Amino acid sequence: MSPPTIAIFLIFFSCLWILIQTLISKLKKKKLPPGPWSLPILGNLHMLSNLPHRSLHDLAKKYGPIMSLRLGNIPTIVVSSPEAAELFLKTHDANFAGRPRFQALDFMSSGVGLAEYGPYQRHVRKLCSLHLLCPSKLQVFAPLRREEIGLMVQSMKNAGEKGELVDVNEKIFELNEDIMYRMVLGCKTDDRFDLKGILKETFLALGAFNLADFFPYLCSLDIQGLSRRFKRNSKRIDLLLETIIQDHEQANKTEMRSGQRGHDHDFVDMLLSLMNQPLNFDGQVHLMDRTNMKAIIFDMIVASTHTSAVMVVWIFSELMRHPRVMKNLQQELDSVIGKDRMVQEVTDLPKLGYLNMVVKETFRLHPAGPLLFPHESINDTTVQGFKIAKKSRILINVWSIGRDPKLWSENVEEFYPERFLDSKIDLQGQDFQLIPFGSGRRGCPGMKLGLTTVQLVVAHLAHCFDWELPGGLQPQDLDMSEKFEMSLEKAVHVLAKPTYRLHI
Repeated sequence: MSPPTIAIFLIFFSCLWILIQTLISKLKKKKLPPGPWSLPILGNLHMLSNLPHRSLHDLAKKYGPIMSLRLGNIPTIVVSSPEAAELFLKTHDANFAGRPRFQALDFMSSGVGLAEYGPYQRHVRKLCSLHLLCPSKLQVFAPLRREEIGLMVQSMKNAGEKGELVDVNEKIFELNEDIMYRMVLGCKTDDRFDLKGILKETFLALGAFNLADFFPYLCSLDIQGLSRRFKRNSKRIDLLLETIIQDHEQANKTEMRSGQRGHDHDFVDMLLSLMNQPLNFDGQVHLMDRTNMKAIIFDMIVASTHTSAVMVVWIFSELMRHPRVMKNLQQELDSVIGKDRMVQEVTDLPKLGYLNMVVKETFRLHPAGPLLFPHESINDTTVQGFKIAKKSRILINVWSIGRDPKLWSENVEEFYPERFLDSKIDLQGQDFQLIPFGSGRRGCPGMKLGLTTVQLVVAHLAHCFDWELPGGLQPQDLDMSEKFEMSLEKAVHVLAKPTYRLHI
């Protein structure tokens, strides 16, 4: 090798060594949480399966409960223990109350859950909590929930008398949609609009794997054609909400002229009563307008229509897989309520302790949102000595927390409601080993409504019917595979034959 070649060789490797040392120095200085090496451009996206909560759970076993990844261009922190979750959702809650801006949200008005953290979001959340989601307001709709559940029970009773199988998933989703549409919009269906189609397209948009969410510079290219879909659906949503609001305004004017109540009042009417009232955003006063209304209405529909039904399906499926648990629950229902009437929401649900344990155990094993809706860091900060950069995405893996044997003992994979016997753990967001509704500033404001709906529907399914699986299928053979979209759904529908067991 000639001297010039040797010189070039030495200079090249000297520069390479300096570059490597500089990178190592920067990494040490940053003190990022531990995590796997990432690929150029892709980062760690290739490590995520179609069930990302499971992939992240496996990675956390190696790298720890606070783990650093890069998903495309997005720095991401994955949290997988209750202690770590408390740090991000309580100790440093104010800094991690941000929301990342996904492309789908650019075509939707954000009300509460999806809105950027700030004065507007805080005030609207407070408004919804006081005027829409407080216990007294929710009780206004108790007769509506009772009526819709009664219709479902009658439909299942008729099917059972004919010896027909019931698609339980389909019935539960229809019930939940009808309840929420009536509560929020005042109607089940509207021939002018494909209400369910609009919502289905919205859920698909929010749950789609969108390259632009990980590589923002791809937004303008619209490689997957998602922008066009978002725009079309956004126009349909706005037309639907505008028509609904106009219908309510006209109905209210007719009532005022006649002096008689002509329709059942719903969330839209409650919001109309707040129209043109001042909203004080940290000293800046704004008026509630139609844009605010539409954002809140749509947020309510998106947040409440899907997840409650998903949870009822998982609970029912676990009850079918575990006849012992179903029998215990039916014994409690027969003891507290008897067989000569149905479950009453206000007076009976607080007395059903075993039902409460069944619900908690299912939330532990099958949270509808296995990864809480992502948070985002508002500023650079330090957590347990780790540097978390501004605009980092924070994923709280509640599915992983629910399967930690240090928290739940070695039978962590077993459906065993009795683990909550004499336990003070609740679902309010203060016990970080069980936070399916989140916690802190971005905790779900509709938790009370969702939990009440889930408990009420499950109670009726178990109290009103005995259930038989088709074709000699054994309980332990029931397919419990998962499907991850906007939420964690049961992939295979449950088919079962109901036998009515009440005396009314």
